[in-house]
Parts: sequence; C-alpha cells; structure tokens
Amino acid sequence: MRFISLFILGLFFLACEQQQNPIEQIKSDLSVLASDSLQGREVGTEGERMAAAYIASRFEDLGLKPAGTSGYFQPFFVKDADNPHEQAAMSSEDTMQGIEGRNVVALMDNPGSDIVVIGAHYDHLGYGSFSSLHRGDSAIHNGADDNASGIAAMLAIANYFKSNSINSDLLFIGFSGEEKGLWGSNYFTKNPTVDLSNVNFMVNMDMVGRLDTAKGIAIHGTGTAPIWSEVIDQSNTVGLKVIKKESGVGPSDHTSFYLQDLPVLHFFTGQHADYHKPTDDVEKINIDGILKIATHIENIIQSLDQQPKLTFQKTKDESKQGPRFTVTLGVVPDYLFDGKGMRIDGISEDKPAQKAGLKKGDIVIQLGDSTVTNMMSYMRALSAFDKGDATKVVINRQGEELSFDINF
Repeated sequence: MRFISLFILGLFFLACEQQQNPIEQIKSDLSVLASDSLQGREVGTEGERMAAAYIASRFEDLGLKPAGTSGYFQPFFVKDADNPHEQAAMSSEDTMQGIEGRNVVALMDNPGSDIVVIGAHYDHLGYGSFSSLHRGDSAIHNGADDNASGIAAMLAIANYFKSNSINSDLLFIGFSGEEKGLWGSNYFTKNPTVDLSNVNFMVNMDMVGRLDTAKGIAIHGTGTAPIWSEVIDQSNTVGLKVIKKESGVGPSDHTSFYLQDLPVLHFFTGQHADYHKPTDDVEKINIDGILKIATHIENIIQSLDQQPKLTFQKTKDESKQGPRFTVTLGVVPDYLFDGKGMRIDGISEDKPAQKAGLKKGDIVIQLGDSTVTNMMSYMRALSAFDKGDATKVVINRQGEELSFDINF
C-alpha cells in the first residue's frame, strides 16, 4: 500500500503541473491512466487500484466531497457465474472469494436537490484477457481511448463546474468492472450512495478519444427523454456532427441507469482498428476532441439546470433487434457512417474481406442478393450465409462500384 501511495503521489504532482490549461490537464490525465505502470487497469489488480487512487486524488484536488462507502471508494466483490446465462453474484463483502473492484465516487454539493450523474469506466483489459482482439504474445492493453478518454473528459467537466456554479448537485463516478459486464455501474445502481429518486439524468462517456470531425460522434439514449434531441442541438456550440441513437440500452454503464428508469445519454466517438488491442495508446487520442465533447456536455447540463426534471421514457432495445449470424466478413464497421451502405473502417488479417481485396474506406452496398443501405441491412444480409458459402460483394470505392468474390 505504501508503494501505491507514493506512486500515485508522484503521478498526481506530475498531472497537476499544467492544471490551469484544460488541454494540458486532459493530456496529463490520459498519460497517467494509460501508462504502462498501471498495467492495463484490469479489475481486481494492483493497476486498477492505482488508477482508482489517482482518480480519487484528482477528485480531492477539485474540492469534491467523498461519496463512496469508504471515502471516495465504493468497494464491491464479484463472483463470476459459471453459467454464461446467469448474472455474476455481487456483494459488499468478500463472502464468495470473488474479485474485488471499486467505484470511485465524488459529489459536487450545490444548492439544489436534483442530481446529475456524470460517469465513465476506468478499468480495461490488463494484459489482454478473453475480450482482447490482439493475436500474439501477451501485452499491456493501456486503453487510452477505452476508457482513459472518458475519465479525462469527466475530470475536465468537474474542473469546469468548479468555477461555473449551477444549482444541481453533480455526482461523478469512475466505474470499475465495465469490461467484465457493467459490474461497477450495476452494483452502484443497486447499492446507491445517493437517493436515486433525486437523480435527474445520467451522462456516460465511453471511448470519446477518437473524434473525427467529418464522421462525428454518436450520442446514444436520445429517446430516453422527450426533449433530449432539442437540448442536444441547442447545446452544440462546438460544431460537433452528432449522430443520434434513441436506445437507452447498450454495452456501457449508462444501461444500468436506464434500467432504473432514468434518462441517459452516452457519448461515443466510434470503434477503430486499435479497439481492445495493445495499440490503443495516448498518441492516437484527439485531445481537442475530448475538450469539445466535454464542452457539449457542460452546455447540456447548464441548459437543464433549474428546469423541471426530465420525463423518462422507455426505448426499443436495439441490441436485441439485430439478426444472428454464424460467419464474419472480417471488417471493423464505421458505426458513425450515416451515408448509404456500410463503410469499412478496418480490415482483419486473414479474413474473407482481406482475402477478397477489400480495403479500409470501401462502402459495402450489396452482399449476395441483398442491398445494403445501413448497418442493420448489412447484418441481415450477413445472417443469410453459413461457413463454406460463397457469394459476391459490391462496394463503392471512391465513387466506383466494384465486385469481389467472397468465401466464408
């Protein structure tokens, strides 16, 4: 423990050197959280504990009040289920010989009683584990985008409201165990350290470090309150290209709050070729983009301050509407592409797409007999094939239509 304390103290002083400059502070927070020293921040490891201690020290420096069950920390213990169809068992005490994680929770106590929750997960994959897409020797997965970027944005928002007072209380949470199945947010919403009936809405940031101004940012949960779309547009003073997704359910921590009938927004700059790989490092992060996203969120919070609480509404669960398929093309889709077709953002090695000659930037417009107009139609087309099948794919490559033979 003494080693961890001294280590974090050193990192803390390093990160605070440029504290008055938001860009430099974001860069400093990223450099600490995505450093090799934290060994990928996997839940239950020393690296995760060091990351939690760093976040707590930043909360303290920002003058935020501890809001965990043990100072800034909310420890929890998880025994993963042997059956994949069952949920992991959680407890506040280690009665199951489980994995220990810890949420980091802080409150900005303002005059009002309504609470806005601002969250991001800080855990990642350690040296890889089962979720890694890396093929090769074990290596540290630093997770600069996933999700040091979200924590850096959360801290930037906290810093902003330190000097720009509002009426609503602000609850900042760094979640752990997200990569294992939303462990930390699930535990928090079932064991809250504040009265959830006072929560107005929750904002989640998960992978906000790769903003491409041409492609834009996806904001999920826009259907969870009737006025979200209007508020998002009016608050967008930084010129973001916004792609709105209505569903309140998705593979990140906002889902846990949506399931408690709370309006949510989830900010996401898109998947990329470094996702869940050791190459997700700080030098690939768009620092200015993180600040723009933080500014947009600050504007949203300010615009709703002292307004009536949002009205929650349920949305369709888009994650359960997609077809099931047994083959893969071997591409990383561009989830932010809003044109006609499915744009390829990355090509996997030794998969059908690479073997056929497809390239990053190609737009799939037909697969077999099916026309591809968007991501859903692409998945439906793919679901028609089995291993061993052969077909043709038609793509748009810089305005030219080309046809390739595909063997699954």
